Amino acid sequence: MKHTIKLSRRLTNVASFLSPGSLFADIGSDHAYLPCYICLQDNEARAIAGEINEGPYLSACKTVESYQLTNVVDVRLGDGLEVLNKNEVTEIVIAGMGGSLIKSILDDGRDKLLNVKRIIVQPNIEEQNVRSWLLSNGFKLTNEIILEENNHIYEIIVGDKADEINSSKSTLEEKQLFFGPLLMSNPNPVFYKKWRSEHSKRAATLEQIKKANTLHKEKIRQFEMELDWIEEVLQNEKKYY
Repeated sequence: MKHTIKLSRRLTNVASFLSPGSLFADIGSDHAYLPCYICLQDNEARAIAGEINEGPYLSACKTVESYQLTNVVDVRLGDGLEVLNKNEVTEIVIAGMGGSLIKSILDDGRDKLLNVKRIIVQPNIEEQNVRSWLLSNGFKLTNEIILEENNHIYEIIVGDKADEINSSKSTLEEKQLFFGPLLMSNPNPVFYKKWRSEHSKRAATLEQIKKANTLHKEKIRQFEMELDWIEEVLQNEKKYY
């Protein structure tokens, strides 16, 4: 029997936000490494590994069997939160997808979230879409981290179910959703590295948009506003480093 499993730094950080003894779902689990990692360390934890494609589903089944965890990690084939029954889990992980796709998965599976106390997401792009969804659906942002691994920069966002008293609509500005309010308040070198790169990409894209035969005024306005935001944030780098 194998006793250990090595996760990437990205997934290790995702795993660190799961509560001890949690009953959680890992949606888009791929090889089910994350559920196996958790359940090998935590005898009280139970996991559901959801996968939409048959190939990764079969790979996940093999991983769970190889670690002899079939009694604690249930691998299921299905689309998003469809693999869950109502009130079946208290925490959900969705990592390694675009922010719009994560938002759609949460939207489509809203009826499966009534008992969910924590949602941990790692969107590859469009992080603001996920933040906006969490805040609009009764969750508060309790943790955000940004890290670099193998020349890729990742953001991990944690949303906890808000108390009824504090569940009124968030007053966060669009700019805070764009950068992440917690990342903005505690930036690190990776944060600045990301936004230097994003500034270059957006500036180049804006030039291409302006050269197009049909001018998209709203898109131009959005890009110009985001570039102003990024420049303002990058000016603060000197204060920290």
